[in-house]
Amino acid sequence: MRRQANLAAQMSLTVVGSIAYDAVTTPFGERERMLGGAATHFALAASFFDQVRVIGPVGDDFDAQSWEVLQTRGTITDDVEQVAGGKTFFWKGEYHDNLNSRETHVTELNVFEEFKPKLSQEAKDCDVLFLANIVPDLQNEVRGQCQKARFVAMDSMDLWINIARDSLVETIAGVDCLILNDEELELLTEAPNFVAAANEILDWGPSSVIAKQGKYGAALFTKDGYFALPAFPLASVIDPTGAGDSFAGGFVGYVAAHPERPIDHELLTQAMVYGTALASFNVEDFGTERIVELSGNEIAARVGELQQMTTFAHQPIALRS
Repeated sequence: MRRQANLAAQMSLTVVGSIAYDAVTTPFGERERMLGGAATHFALAASFFDQVRVIGPVGDDFDAQSWEVLQTRGTITDDVEQVAGGKTFFWKGEYHDNLNSRETHVTELNVFEEFKPKLSQEAKDCDVLFLANIVPDLQNEVRGQCQKARFVAMDSMDLWINIARDSLVETIAGVDCLILNDEELELLTEAPNFVAAANEILDWGPSSVIAKQGKYGAALFTKDGYFALPAFPLASVIDPTGAGDSFAGGFVGYVAAHPERPIDHELLTQAMVYGTALASFNVEDFGTERIVELSGNEIAARVGELQQMTTFAHQPIALRS
């Protein structure tokens, strides 16, 4: 019993990032106000694997239903700061016909504009840490407070590459895994393609780099190898909002759920499959709606389908020269 208690104490995951309300229009419908934000999507996906502790600010307008959704599968919200008199971060956007491009109509940072992460001791003592997309200096500050974390992953965006590159590079040097989309990797390094970019970043400090490629899937780079998965083929995609954060939640959550295994190339490739599966469920409905209702059995079945569709038996043949 004591060993189980100690193991449960080690298995803890902290995420720092945005909690928001989104208004989204896609070719398949719209939502005027739905729960979103990077930390929200990450936590809902990661909560299938481990205890998640969320850190981020909300306003007085954050209602009881939103608290309930955020606490799905036991996610701990004690560190969520409710700012008196404030309004929750709000984003409004529209996806066009192919869902590959989107237009932002409104961004209201509200309480997120002055966000200074406040970590409880339990949050600082996490086994695994995910730094969602916030100001690089704040990410670096949080990382410095979580000295016990055996795996730290982070996300970022083109804005910080353009206006805070030095701080971002310093932050990247202190984490184990960088998760960016392929274009952001190229922008960050000025490399001609994301393969060259990822390999360059491996020399900066991280032991792994993930290149997200949207509807084409994702690729993992470590010093021990390369691994890639296509996105799960879906006949209907409703809303891509939060897919990247759901991927990160599945990926990092899987790592957190294996505290006794070395964090090596093999473990990370397995984590990639779960990240891909969670991202595919996320886009099947608006915002958090699909993930909230998702079951573990559905995830397991989709992981099995991913394994089947990406495995082949090599039959050598004599080739003409």
